[in-house]
Amino acid sequence: MIGLTEIQTAAREIGGMVHRTPVLTSERLDKLAGGDVFLKAEHLQKTGSFKIRGATFKVLNASREGAEHAVAASSGNHGQAVARAAALQGMRSTVVVPEDASPAKVSAIEAYGGRIVRCGHTSAERIPEARRIAREEGGVYIPPYDDPMIMAGQGTVGLEILEQVPGCTAIYVPVGGGGLISGILSAVKQTRPDVKVFGVEPESADDTRRSLASGERTAIGPTLTIADGLRTTIPGELTFPILMEALDGLITVPDSAIREAMVLMFQGMKQVVEPSGATALAGLLASGGTGDTGKRVAVLSGGNIAPADYAGLIS
Repeated sequence: MIGLTEIQTAAREIGGMVHRTPVLTSERLDKLAGGDVFLKAEHLQKTGSFKIRGATFKVLNASREGAEHAVAASSGNHGQAVARAAALQGMRSTVVVPEDASPAKVSAIEAYGGRIVRCGHTSAERIPEARRIAREEGGVYIPPYDDPMIMAGQGTVGLEILEQVPGCTAIYVPVGGGGLISGILSAVKQTRPDVKVFGVEPESADDTRRSLASGERTAIGPTLTIADGLRTTIPGELTFPILMEALDGLITVPDSAIREAMVLMFQGMKQVVEPSGATALAGLLASGGTGDTGKRVAVLSGGNIAPADYAGLIS
């Protein structure tokens, strides 16, 4: 696990550069879920997702060491976070995105000053290209999830949840490469080991489910799940052991359930959440609470989506 001290350090250092996001509630949602449900609103975070936490901590430390160019591989949210974090430190940034990256996310990266490079459709294609650019242009590569500082930054979400929801019994977290959930696991299990942490991933992007079943990192082919931020093809080398050690369970959900969670957020709470951001709530609702009628928290990890794409998904 990532050390609790490292996560607490991240919380102190990034505190003035990111939001302490609110926790939302809904009586309608409580009735649907059969108990108290709380939503950690990372879709209201700066740059629109939790990614800004880890990126800020990593880029801040790279800047202290003299780095002047940050390079990332991202489907969008991590790229926005790195571009903003780099701009705050007076650094240049380059983001390698998939060929079919969301125009809204690409525009946001460029708005923060990031240079766009397109490559392939999967993280397995983007990451080597980003590493090459960093190596050849004298930059520092900022991983999307497989890095201790990135995980420590994301772990600050877990610390906030424990403070904001006293008596929390379970936390549901979307799973892509594993940076967010490994950070939350590290923060929560070293503070409140009785709190259960469940991962949620799309059925068609179930590399973590397969890996947990086999006991080793298992790759899958490209996927077209609507949750574009969760389209990883293999769990992280550093994140996966933490999931193996501490995860209380993994839930997979179809894209239809993710859409339903998005509609529920819009109609019931007037909140715009992207597919990846609604995945944890879809898992909480699909699980039937896993027998838990206590205080359950779903992490709404992001809200970056083009208006036309959003309308098409929830209509």
